[in-house]
Amino acid sequence: MAGEERALAVLLRALQGLAPKDFQEFKTKLSDVHVEGGWNIPKDSLVKAAHPCALAHCMGKNYSEDTAMDIAIGLFEEMNQRDLAEKLLDEKVKEYKRKYREHVVREFLRYKEVNSCLGENLSISSRYTDLTIARKPWSKRGGEHEAVGASRGCADASNGPGTVTVTAQTLFKPDRDGQTPQVVVLVGAPGMGKTMTVRKVMVEWVEGTLYTQFDYVFCIDCKDIAFTKEASVADLVSKCCPHRRTPSGKILDDQKQLLFIFDGFEALGFSLVQPEVELSSDPREVKPLETTLMSLLKKTVLPESSLLITTRPTALQSLGQCLEGEYYAEILGFSAAMREEYFHRYFENDNKADMAFRFARGNEILYSLCVIPIMSWTVCTILEQELYKKKNLVECSKATTWMSVLYLSRLMKCRGRDNPQDLQRFLHKLCSLAADGIWKHKVLFEEKEIKDRGLDQPDLLPLFLNEEISKKGVDHENVYSFTHLHLQEFFAAMFYVLEDDGEMVSDSGALAKDVNMLLESYSKSRKDLNLTVRFLFGLISQKSIEYADKIIGCRISPQAREDMLRWLQGRHRGISHPSQALKVSELDTFHFLFEMNEKSFARSALGHFTDIDLQDIKLTLYDQMALSFCIRQWAGLGCVTLRGCSFLQQDPGKELAASVPR
Repeated sequence: MAGEERALAVLLRALQGLAPKDFQEFKTKLSDVHVEGGWNIPKDSLVKAAHPCALAHCMGKNYSEDTAMDIAIGLFEEMNQRDLAEKLLDEKVKEYKRKYREHVVREFLRYKEVNSCLGENLSISSRYTDLTIARKPWSKRGGEHEAVGASRGCADASNGPGTVTVTAQTLFKPDRDGQTPQVVVLVGAPGMGKTMTVRKVMVEWVEGTLYTQFDYVFCIDCKDIAFTKEASVADLVSKCCPHRRTPSGKILDDQKQLLFIFDGFEALGFSLVQPEVELSSDPREVKPLETTLMSLLKKTVLPESSLLITTRPTALQSLGQCLEGEYYAEILGFSAAMREEYFHRYFENDNKADMAFRFARGNEILYSLCVIPIMSWTVCTILEQELYKKKNLVECSKATTWMSVLYLSRLMKCRGRDNPQDLQRFLHKLCSLAADGIWKHKVLFEEKEIKDRGLDQPDLLPLFLNEEISKKGVDHENVYSFTHLHLQEFFAAMFYVLEDDGEMVSDSGALAKDVNMLLESYSKSRKDLNLTVRFLFGLISQKSIEYADKIIGCRISPQAREDMLRWLQGRHRGISHPSQALKVSELDTFHFLFEMNEKSFARSALGHFTDIDLQDIKLTLYDQMALSFCIRQWAGLGCVTLRGCSFLQQDPGKELAASVPR
């Protein structure tokens, strides 16, 4: 209402600036105005409006604020009263800017998480945690696979010469040569925090703390425009504040003050190949959406504006062909310090945050996976539920596999509603790729291998694999990798227990689904398979089987359980002398049983043994919890020998949250 009063006050001053003759001309022209979808001011009302104050009131009563201002601007221009038209336009832009900022506050300042209570909205400022982002200019030449997307979740890694570490607040800071980027492509796998980073940029801008070099920051969600056939740049701007009539001419003329954000560019699925002659140079020209976007990317329209594009690695190939002088910023995830900060921001309670973080850090594998923001969120969500039920994490049974299964279910929410059979087939192929890579110590996969396995499915592949762009040029194939090595090991384990679709034709060269071969190889020489075996035990728990089927839509076979039980029962027999008590002397046995977390299975596996004999081991919190779980199920345990072992505490001077029987 205040804005409307301001606009009418400016309109009144403009009318008061007219000479009596011009005032009458304005009224005459106003009587001929026809508002589409509205109505004209009645003739008798215009006759009664004999002075500027009455006419301004009459226009405000019969028209909306936007309509009244637009009509007045148009009439002043017809009358060659350009100064008055300019004053009204300036006020219109000022009011639009104020309203647009209010809209940004409503849209971006708070957000709703998947697990939040009904009606509960979270503040970006209180939850957002800085990510490690490596920014570098794109070189059209360079070494083979000096790739964007190659970090695989290593947030503390060095990224070589020319790389600048930035944050959401400094994406457009000048590089070491003093060059300020005009185009930044923010790259990250699903769950790495691209959209949250965009929200942070919008919040920093609207609060006036950063990005003050831009008068306007327009954020366009690519999913929202994916089905738009035609649009101009002005149309795209209008979508950013849909309830206001946009004075696009005045706004778009000042190009340097504009930042366009395209969030989730891969959702458009464009080839981005357009003849130069078809590109537009007029921001008001309506063209096919792909042409309009290409015009922005290639800078034939608004060449001095800035662009921030977020995308999964899959869209980099096409983007790289149509951008010039762009910088690529890859989200590497949370550094060690930021992981801890995220836990504190999530829980908003120092005691709970410390307890949850000690739990996560006590499990080396889980802590490593928390470099991925969505994995940190998954872990915090689960531990929050555990703390609500038990008030502490002393007996928390949520192991790495369970966290990874929930992470997978969260990824599945990013996809469309696939046919369950299609998903099952895709997962089987993906897991086969992962397992083959683990056996061959391979983490990078050629594009040909992806295609040969039938994994080149644009709706599913980007959820699991990063596409790394070869910097030798478009003639060279790209390579792919899992978001994190531990996730490759998780999917490798799933390969051995995921049920085959009856329609699938077996490949003669495919890896055999032989659980016993995996276990024996691990026992004899391949200790690098430890985590794959640990995930295997976690996946065949009854809880994982039921959850995977119900929530994710994939079927896990329980048939491997007996083979795995026999292997556990037999692996220590060769160590013990026939006349001696049967001892468990490998700590990983306890890890496997804790990962599975089924009491009856643990009792069966340990029932043949009577002793624990561990030597020279520094027992982490995870080790201690695994031992504690197994000892509680072990009725026949007679002796525990811990020679040269020590119990690691997470923080010097702090007592462990769990005590382990000795």
